[in-house]
Amino acid sequence: MNSENAVELKNIEMHFNMSKEKLESLKEYFLRLVTRKLMFEDFVALDNVSFDIKKGDVFGIVGLNGCGKSTTLKIISGILTPTKGTVETQGTIAPLIELGAGFDFDLTARENIYLNGSVLGYSKKFMDSKFDDIVEFSEMHDFLDTPMKNYSSGMIARIGFAIATVTQPEILIVDEILAVGDFRFQEKCEARINQMITGDTTVIIVSHSIEQIERLCNRCVWLEKGKVKMLGDAKEVCEAYRNAYR
Repeated sequence: MNSENAVELKNIEMHFNMSKEKLESLKEYFLRLVTRKLMFEDFVALDNVSFDIKKGDVFGIVGLNGCGKSTTLKIISGILTPTKGTVETQGTIAPLIELGAGFDFDLTARENIYLNGSVLGYSKKFMDSKFDDIVEFSEMHDFLDTPMKNYSSGMIARIGFAIATVTQPEILIVDEILAVGDFRFQEKCEARINQMITGDTTVIIVSHSIEQIERLCNRCVWLEKGKVKMLGDAKEVCEAYRNAYR
């Protein structure tokens, strides 16, 4: 792996088996499975995708729904193993991929801060030292002892983002999380991302907001139906993407 790169994807393919039939129950699914009557269709989410992300890049991924953006992030994060191809990363990764991942919604926010921290590999002692910073950034002082099942999606995003960025990870992965919550908090998140950039964190962002990608990113890839449509300077890629769907 090139020492200048934080991430390298080479000839990545990702296939999923999609059921061709609508089944009414789990029992019916298993009966058809054991009798080999369950029909699957091969769905190719990513098809021969290759690109590098250099250390310190703020790298955007754009494309229509279903083009493979989130699948790409999950492969980079190690959540998914590609069907074919290789992915290599250099550095610690803090993924903000699925809203609420790593939370138990029956627990309070206070309890979930420690739970989510342990999922990310942080010790209790470390979380004790960062607890006040997390609460201050998330602005959830008044809701710390409220079960998270009563939280809005924006409140969950505040807690999740505050935990993931309490340290300076070498690679930060953000999937649409900046689209959740109020405008003021989105600006606050962008400001923290900009702080990370000056500290050499590599940031990978998926967003439906082309303006956000242009504003934050220096490089970008445009995915279309699981293939790389365009790769390069963020402003050039975003302009081409915008013009394609006008």
